[in-house]
Amino acid sequence: MILRIMGRAFFFLLLSLLIAGSLLAGDDGLQPVPLEQLKDRYLSPMGQTALQVRPDDWLHAETKNFVFHYFSSHIANQAAVEAEFYYRFVSREMDKENESWERKGHIFIFERPSDWRAFQQSAQLDPWTGGIHRNNELFLLRRADHKWKGHLLGHEVTHLVINRFFGTGLPLWLNEGYAEYASRRAYASYYRARGYRAKPRSPGVTDGEFMPFSSFLNMQGYPSEHKKVSVFYRQSERLVRFLAATDKEAFLKLFRFLAEGKYMDNALRQAFGSRFLTFDQFEREFREYASKDRED
Repeated sequence: MILRIMGRAFFFLLLSLLIAGSLLAGDDGLQPVPLEQLKDRYLSPMGQTALQVRPDDWLHAETKNFVFHYFSSHIANQAAVEAEFYYRFVSREMDKENESWERKGHIFIFERPSDWRAFQQSAQLDPWTGGIHRNNELFLLRRADHKWKGHLLGHEVTHLVINRFFGTGLPLWLNEGYAEYASRRAYASYYRARGYRAKPRSPGVTDGEFMPFSSFLNMQGYPSEHKKVSVFYRQSERLVRFLAATDKEAFLKLFRFLAEGKYMDNALRQAFGSRFLTFDQFEREFREYASKDRED
């Protein structure tokens, strides 16, 4: 077990160093090219809307898996290294590291809150949105004055990986919960490889906040109240973390079953067998687990 853990740690350290050393073309990082010279130039209507914000100031460049649209190289260079790291991290976690995908994802990086607000309004996004994945494109605000950028980029990259390899049929709680869970772990791994003592934090859900499974598992849209959106994300991440901690292999089976359209109770029984004798037992165990903060 110890050797296995050390092996995983060495893999992510080596992966980080390889990406940092070989990802970007040239010593100066990303090499801007005209939009019409990009290998993958197709943009959705939302992507075209993004480029209407300060249209003369956008720069464009490519890495192995992504096309970047950005304003400042010093912001985009770090984002490029992180995005490639997160892509490989999540692909490996989901046993998809050896599966290829020809199209590149597009990442649009906004640096000014005023530019992001203009895009939010034009694209009709929810006002609380700090980033979004839509049809192989990622849009996010990444401020130059914030040293620690957080796990938002990893969250959206995780959505992209899920969409590529599992489609769009996942329940909302699983899609968002796994994106939170994987991106927190990937973000901590990225900084541990650089000498920081980083651990993924998972804040709990109090009894007063807890959303009953009868409504939570079937939600197809986000809550209308901003405070409940935060609870939804936390409870989703805690449920994914609980399932993965209980049995990682069974959780990946559950993930595939739900992506195929199975109901939660049937998918849980087929993936975890007799681990949970009843659905009520499953909810009780999770509710206790969800109430406590975690850092590991």
